[in-house]
Amino acid sequence: MTDLDKLRSALHEAPEQPFAAPDLGRIFTEGRRIRRRRRIVTGAGAVVGVVAVVGIVFGAVALRTPAEPVPVAAAPHGPASASTEAPPPSSTAPPTAVDQLPKSMIQPYGDVIPSGIDTTTGRVVFYATKIDDSPLPDVHFGLMAALQTKTGFQPLYASNEIRGSDRSFGFHATAGGLTTADTWVPVFGYFAGPAVKITSTVHGKPVVAQTAQWSVDPNVVVFWFNPKEVPSSAVLTPLVAYGKDGTRLTK
Repeated sequence: MTDLDKLRSALHEAPEQPFAAPDLGRIFTEGRRIRRRRRIVTGAGAVVGVVAVVGIVFGAVALRTPAEPVPVAAAPHGPASASTEAPPPSSTAPPTAVDQLPKSMIQPYGDVIPSGIDTTTGRVVFYATKIDDSPLPDVHFGLMAALQTKTGFQPLYASNEIRGSDRSFGFHATAGGLTTADTWVPVFGYFAGPAVKITSTVHGKPVVAQTAQWSVDPNVVVFWFNPKEVPSSAVLTPLVAYGKDGTRLTK
């Protein structure tokens, strides 16, 4: 008997332990749950990008801005860093209609955080948005990158946790590093915990993120990187958070 004959014989042998019949009911239920979760992250009918970055899983979507900015009451600017010009576009996010999103995912939840990045039409800002959906029972807020103009805010990019709790210790919703609606969105995200400094490296060079505490919960720290130093999230090594005394909070 040749080796080929032996292989054919082995393939026709029955397994020592028969496989159990598939649980079709569970498979269908899980499929519906996952599809629903992905729609909820970005609003009904929206296109979703589910991305994994430095070990964190999150839902994120770039938004097509409407003809007119979404009217939102002006929020405190707070301290802003020195103005940073955005680099030329290196990638463009697929658009999704803003009018498909729930109103709670567009309006600021707490203070608006200026990024210090100015464009010819406004300033790039970040703010939290409320999330209230049964497929995500432990996710109550997400982050929005938006363009603040004289008449309101133009939502650009939404990102939120889709697994577990939105306030579990560690990094969440890292996204950005692309152009949408002709506006550069820097790499951003948030850390749940007492972080005062967040760093990473790009091609072996240390980079430090700008940070701001969320006004609703100071234990949530929003961070973003200078686009000249961090052109995309793909070039980052794992993020590192430090506490007030310089202690490293993450591995």
